[in-house]
Amino acid sequence: MNRENGRDNSITFRWFAHAIVAVYGAACLWLYYHQSIADLTVEGSIPYQSDLPLHISMVLQDHWYYSFTAYAYQILIWICGGSTVGIALFLAVVSTLTVYATENLVCLFSGKGKSSGRIGETSPLSEMAPAQEPKTWKTLGLALSLNLVMPAYLSFVGEFRYVSYQSPNVWHNSTYLCMKLVAVITIWYYFKLADHYDKGLSVREWVTFMLLNVLCTGIKPSFLVAFSPIMGIFLLVDLFRKVPFGKILIFGSALLPSGLVILWQNAVLFGEDTGNGIGFQPWYSFSLHAAIPKLAVLCSALFCILVVAATILQDWKERQYQFILGMTALGFLEALCLVENGSRSVDGNFLWGYGFCLFLLFALCSVKCMQMKQTKGWLWVKVACVCVYGWHLWCGFYFFVRLVAGEGFFMR
Repeated sequence: MNRENGRDNSITFRWFAHAIVAVYGAACLWLYYHQSIADLTVEGSIPYQSDLPLHISMVLQDHWYYSFTAYAYQILIWICGGSTVGIALFLAVVSTLTVYATENLVCLFSGKGKSSGRIGETSPLSEMAPAQEPKTWKTLGLALSLNLVMPAYLSFVGEFRYVSYQSPNVWHNSTYLCMKLVAVITIWYYFKLADHYDKGLSVREWVTFMLLNVLCTGIKPSFLVAFSPIMGIFLLVDLFRKVPFGKILIFGSALLPSGLVILWQNAVLFGEDTGNGIGFQPWYSFSLHAAIPKLAVLCSALFCILVVAATILQDWKERQYQFILGMTALGFLEALCLVENGSRSVDGNFLWGYGFCLFLLFALCSVKCMQMKQTKGWLWVKVACVCVYGWHLWCGFYFFVRLVAGEGFFMR
């Protein structure tokens, strides 16, 4: 009887979690619609300031297409008779689906007996069967919280709650919102395929993985430039682990069509007529709005730094752990050193890839934190990490509420 009551309570809590996600989606719909009609010519503080009106005007007025979202926006504008409500609804659905995609990733990271892919082991990857934790109200609640966390804000470190730091979550840039959803699905699917690709991929699996990378890159190339080099390194390691070269070649070839998409985007964004290019200026983007840039970097990932410090000695051989840390390190270096020359030099567009890598790191570290032992000193380590995560979550929730209430993303 108690077991049945517990199952009923779990189902009830799960539906309650769905309701909270629905509220979040409704708030996003309100936010994105008001962002889409915001008047950016207003002097002083602009209500609902975001990049969305610029992205829409690039399509309608400038006919400038550098992202697949531009085509979607044009279709939605046409369907809605010139209204931006369709775009707002589309982005709200994207944000809601991202929560559920994040839950899949959390369950994958939480899986018992999952493939570790430890470097130096000689066992075939497929001999270590992957597992995924079942979905509960807890996994959905964690997924929603991961879509709200933001940097731990200290006014003396950076004046602005968002632009002075590096954030895993934003609500003002529509291309990042769309890329984030597809990128979460792509990285989840990659880990699923990595567990058995040495035995061969089906045509459907290869095509699905290829299309996910093409779609994600076409929306925004930030994910691929951090993901593909790390995937390449892991494929090289697998070659030394005696995985058949043909299987490695087939898996890696799924990324090749994405390279063609990047060539198209490069021509649009950095063609000779644009006057834009890529330069090497370490700390430039991090220093634009932060009083203490190095401390801002720490505050942006404080929870992750604590969890990694506590778990790296015991978990560093896990494939997922290595992969996410590798992506984050590469994303950080790209954001740290690379800038755009020309009219977009202060836009910090190389921060987008690092922001998504931070999102993945927060997801992985949240699972590692929950899995920490609760004996002796570990209990205090876990409590400290949970408190810091609560700080990140409060900062993000506070920021989001103020956005929905009408403030722009340049807020203190």
